[in-house]
Amino acid sequence: MRKGLFALAAAGLLATGSMAACGDDSGTDGGTNGGSSVGKVGVILPDTQSSARWATADTTYLKAAFDAAGVPVDIQNAQGDKTQFQTIADGMISSGVKVLMIVNLDSGTGKAVLDKAKAAGIATIDYDRLTLSGGANYYVSFDNVAVGKLQGEGLVKCLTDNKASKPVVAELNGSPTDNNATLFKEGYDSVLKPKYDSGDYVKGPDQSVPEWDNAQAGTIFEQMLTENKNIKGVLAANDGLGNAVISVLKKQSLNGKVPVTGQDATVQGLQNILVGDQCMTVYKAIKQEADAAAELAIGLAKGEKKETGQTVTDPESKATVPAVLLVPKAIYKDSVKDVVADGFVTKAELCTADFAKLCTDNGIS
Repeated sequence: MRKGLFALAAAGLLATGSMAACGDDSGTDGGTNGGSSVGKVGVILPDTQSSARWATADTTYLKAAFDAAGVPVDIQNAQGDKTQFQTIADGMISSGVKVLMIVNLDSGTGKAVLDKAKAAGIATIDYDRLTLSGGANYYVSFDNVAVGKLQGEGLVKCLTDNKASKPVVAELNGSPTDNNATLFKEGYDSVLKPKYDSGDYVKGPDQSVPEWDNAQAGTIFEQMLTENKNIKGVLAANDGLGNAVISVLKKQSLNGKVPVTGQDATVQGLQNILVGDQCMTVYKAIKQEADAAAELAIGLAKGEKKETGQTVTDPESKATVPAVLLVPKAIYKDSVKDVVADGFVTKAELCTADFAKLCTDNGIS
């Protein structure tokens, strides 16, 4: 087993078990390993719009992990285009990659690509998003139900801090074609539904945002607020959707008065938290996710298969998929500094002129 996975397991970030190599793991040069050649890995990321992570963090961390192992990698981004996603996959399959790692745009497109790869004898990994009925060799992500629970608990905390009485809560969910969005909602609804059932909270409008599109999110929430001016809390499924909500609230001078959640610990999301317009976000240590996925891909590129000690059940096919599920962390104003300390965002990115004093006041150094 490679050092990175020992570190993850030691830190308690794998929910159960660790990965054990089923083959020889010696040698990390780009040429041979135990007499067999090391294959190339293809990685397809989804877009650069739904979250800033796809344009920055994942590409950087994945490339660094493969470069360190001496394994050739081709990382491309489909820019939200399903046709382009399939074209990229076809090119990678034709070029002879040994492993294909994807973040699907939807399960239909993702399954078509995984099926082609498997027919060509290529090992597959679902990265961050499970492809329903896709049958990938591995799935690497965060515990997405736990992400949603943190969001629900965060909104409850912020409404309690606001001393809100029977608040109307709006839910702005992620894309209906993204299984992660389904899992996030499962998590936060497990927290919010008992509040609705008891009468402590009033269930307000509840709508999904196609393709996590932030512009559509703003339009959807503006309609929500027009139809129900008593909305006192918003469960927004990520920082991009949350910022769209905040932009609408600003027009009504309600920003900072109506708690809004998020996810991904983006620079924008963290700045919104510092200024008081966003209640919380969820930090997913992308480097750990990228390292875990790269570890599996590197093994497959060398003809090895590793045991993860975890599985998930595909809700559509009911198949059992070997998995690595990492642990997310809730971030509030007093813990924004933890994201900076972890190196996920830099002080220079976060603490620009408008936020310099807020950074100092909140211990960000």
